[in-house]
Amino acid sequence: MSTWIIIILIAVALIVMLMFNSIIYRKNQVNNAFAGIDTMLKKRYDLIPALAETVRGYMQYEKELLIRITELRQSYMEQGGQEEKIKTSDQMIGQMKEFFARVENYPDLKASENFLKLQASWNEMEDNIAAARRFYNSSVNDFHNIIEMFPTNLIAKLMHLKHRDYFSVKEEEKELEKKKA
Repeated sequence: MSTWIIIILIAVALIVMLMFNSIIYRKNQVNNAFAGIDTMLKKRYDLIPALAETVRGYMQYEKELLIRITELRQSYMEQGGQEEKIKTSDQMIGQMKEFFARVENYPDLKASENFLKLQASWNEMEDNIAAARRFYNSSVNDFHNIIEMFPTNLIAKLMHLKHRDYFSVKEEEKELEKKKA
């Protein structure tokens, strides 16, 4: 009889350990996916000084917009939390939408070879960010499933795990994508 109790206890311990490890795997996958997005966003923001320098001579009346973009870039670089970085990135999308819309008023700038290269780099970076965002959102969805489904939700509650924000596509970004196409 005591042998069966030991076997049952070992089986329960193994099941709990597998569930715990599965939760940790999903949590780490979300963190890894966000690190990928963070790297892409930093590369995107590294393009901003070059864009600002290229347009400075053309867009003399747009200094306020360039200052806001530069301040958002700096704010993103200084933030530590995922939620704050997501919000700042969303604000940057709106500012860049406005920036590219205003570029339309400067035909010489639109024809500049340097600006065209930077714009192509920006568009490529946006495509990479979109792919990284899809992976992140998929990882967040898997994480949400495991912390909500029984019986792993019991362990997740003991670990004090909370939902993570999705990196969603805002209306401003959808409009920016349409303009690029």
